[in-house]
Amino acid sequence: MMQVISMLKKQTVLILSEGFGCGHTQAAHALAAGLEITDSRIQARVLELGSFLNPRIAPMIHAAYRTAISTNPGMIGKLYRNQYEKPLGGFSVLALHKLFYSQAYQTIQELKPDFIICTHPIPCAIVSRLKESGLEIPMYTLITDYDAHSSWIHPGVDCYFVSTPEVRSLLMQRGVRSEAIQVTGIPVHPDFWTKQDKGLVRSQLELADLPTVMMMGGGWGLLYNEALIKTISAWREHVQFICCTGSNDKLAARLNRLTELQHPHIRVLGFTTEISKWMDASDLLVTKAGGMTCTESMAKRLPMLFYDSIPGQELKNQEYFVKNGYGLALSSTDLLDQLLAQACFGARQEGGSPMAEICKFTSRSTMPSPYRPDLCIRQIAGILMPGTQELSLSQAYL
Repeated sequence: MMQVISMLKKQTVLILSEGFGCGHTQAAHALAAGLEITDSRIQARVLELGSFLNPRIAPMIHAAYRTAISTNPGMIGKLYRNQYEKPLGGFSVLALHKLFYSQAYQTIQELKPDFIICTHPIPCAIVSRLKESGLEIPMYTLITDYDAHSSWIHPGVDCYFVSTPEVRSLLMQRGVRSEAIQVTGIPVHPDFWTKQDKGLVRSQLELADLPTVMMMGGGWGLLYNEALIKTISAWREHVQFICCTGSNDKLAARLNRLTELQHPHIRVLGFTTEISKWMDASDLLVTKAGGMTCTESMAKRLPMLFYDSIPGQELKNQEYFVKNGYGLALSSTDLLDQLLAQACFGARQEGGSPMAEICKFTSRSTMPSPYRPDLCIRQIAGILMPGTQELSLSQAYL
């Protein structure tokens, strides 16, 4: 009986995302998991709204977007810049609603959430329109990058959760009330809230005790790059490489067929739910500047090198992390060669350049780390549910 009463008291948080890239939905699941372990009164559900409402059409649209990103990133960057100061117009929102989201109101009514949080601009626009038509559910928007494109801004949003004070300022410049913006940081999954001993996790993953470089972005084809493959091959006797291809099975197969990558110190890693462990085993991350990957790496205090970031939000993310000392922009593989030489043979540049800092492979404690992902989640939980209890000391970290 008591258990039934307890369940009745739970507040349902519906977290809406879209499948354009994986970061938005990744943020949604991270938020859901964090909220549920932080406050037992909360139960969370994640939906990619377009995929849920249109399971046949949505995958084709997502695939077309992915192709555009891979084959013509410059076009995506141009669109991002051209629309930077322009929120989605009423006609665009109406068209989206009529074509793809006409069942959104019915779905929300059936799920009966107490709160809605959007981690992508499109469901944010749709729910905002529904609120203007009479939907009475508090709606929050979690901006999943270190920039604020105007497509995120909609009149129905009760509060924005943003990554930095700079993003808060950008929203205020565009007319959002200061009291409707909370600087929370971007949430990451609880798996990233703690760090495991590097030696122990390397042993668990059957890795050698060598300087270890993790390479991500394979889902978008980053790893099939002749210059990177040449660098990996050249350093494979002295450095261990983890090449993450995500759900891109075709890329994993192509990499595994390359003779120069068939070596005990090179691991081609497909889809895994243990990225947290692989980060703990690594000394350096080479990646595109996706908001979620960068935030996870920051939580782990793992230095980053940014390579082939997509024009638009990824370059904005890259600017933030480079400016704040979490990584460097990799303009060519020559810089990667220099960094690996420093790690393996103790080479040091004169004058104390940023390169020397990022290459302290054995001392991640030297990196700036104001970000506390547990506090991020606790702040959001406290806004939704005033009185959220403090985490115990055993749950705190960093």
